[in-house]
Amino acid sequence: MKDVTIYSTTSCHYCALAKEFFKAHNIPYTEYNVGVDAQRRKEMVELSGQLGVPVIHAGDTVLVGFQEKLLSDLLLSQ
Repeated sequence: MKDVTIYSTTSCHYCALAKEFFKAHNIPYTEYNVGVDAQRRKEMVELSGQLGVPVIHAGDTVLVGFQEKLLSDLLLSQ
């Protein structure tokens, strides 16, 4: 299983959907709230090139936004 990290904010609807997806499929993940953590926000921008959330880092792949089909393909079809 790939290591999964989500960079999110508390008010982000798509972040909540992504976390619900992870929980529904028993995918462990690490969450960083970039709304309050400046260092993780900087890390997210360096990783993705933007400030939009969610940013999901799984293995060598970085996804911006909640893209359920891509997440399924990446994390569930192993």
